[in-house]
Amino acid sequence: MPPASPAVLLAFATAALSEMMVAMRRRRTRITIAIVIAILLLLAGAVYLRAKAPPEVARLLPESDGIVYLNLAPLRAATHFDRNPVTPSPDYRKFIQATGIVFERDLDQVAFALQRMPSPNGPNGPVAYSEVFQGHFDGRKLTKYLASIATAQENYAGHTIYDIPNQGRTDRVTLLGYDMVAVSNTPTAEQIHSIVDRYRTAAMPFTGSSLLAAHYKDVPLLSLAWGIGKIGLPLSGGGQQPIQLFGMALPISPDATFVASLRWTGALRLRIEEIAQSLSEAKSSADGLKTILGAAHVLESVPTGGHVDPDVKRVIDSARVRQKKNRVILTASIPDALLKTMLKPAPPAAPAPAVPAPPAQAPPATTAPPAK
Repeated sequence: MPPASPAVLLAFATAALSEMMVAMRRRRTRITIAIVIAILLLLAGAVYLRAKAPPEVARLLPESDGIVYLNLAPLRAATHFDRNPVTPSPDYRKFIQATGIVFERDLDQVAFALQRMPSPNGPNGPVAYSEVFQGHFDGRKLTKYLASIATAQENYAGHTIYDIPNQGRTDRVTLLGYDMVAVSNTPTAEQIHSIVDRYRTAAMPFTGSSLLAAHYKDVPLLSLAWGIGKIGLPLSGGGQQPIQLFGMALPISPDATFVASLRWTGALRLRIEEIAQSLSEAKSSADGLKTILGAAHVLESVPTGGHVDPDVKRVIDSARVRQKKNRVILTASIPDALLKTMLKPAPPAAPAPAVPAPPAQAPPATTAPPAK
């Protein structure tokens, strides 16, 4: 068989090389698509984990009996409560002048930890607090102000903690970052140290206290404000008395665990869930709440000559109570007008009218004795 001509060999080689290049391009395309899909899956997983994770300010809080969280940025955008004039107290006015911080304008998120005190008659009262604030701060001015009023300073894990006396107790304050401040008024520095320690691992989305790990999953997604744990402690004298609201004793145990939330679903929805110790305790709480709502409806219909706020009436009319095993769930809708009224600062008290001084009485006239 005669050997192939150089032209034929060149044609075969060109065809083979072309097929190899096509195969390589297909392989690169498949690898590129696989890499893009993997990146998208990782991003989606990170977004999902971040959405399911507690907010950072809440993750930094120490172990406690209750946690309350507020996301003020969307509330500010919806109600513009920062535009309402506020008459600051003398101490608050000094703070604003020294730091440039106006809480109504600059605070975005805040989380509170509630810790029961062994003696409700101590300097902290029944409950001590630890807080983490996130917002827009001038760190240089704030540091200078804290240093000027602190009676002592402590350096812990690279953070300066300022001890500030306040009504018989010590408030400990530290700057965690350029937009985050931590405060604690607990009797010891253990809680503020815990916040600093947690700040170093804040990038992990599911870090936090055991209370968050146990109950944050019960908080509805995208809640603007929520509270979990024994958040009724401040309303019950530290657990020694029944929970009272507006002077009314509620049929709820002060040691009950709550999951309360506010979220926007076309309207602002309030949801309070009590986790009772037993079915009988849950039934007792549900029956008591239904009785209170029924009494409120009766009072609305009684003609008293007074004016019933229509927004409050809408809240009462929308309230529902239901029992689900050992959980009692109360839901209600809060009108926007009522929320704006609640966030609007109270007008300053008018000064008392001056009482005019009684007119000075002229001395009695003296009659000169007759001349002799």
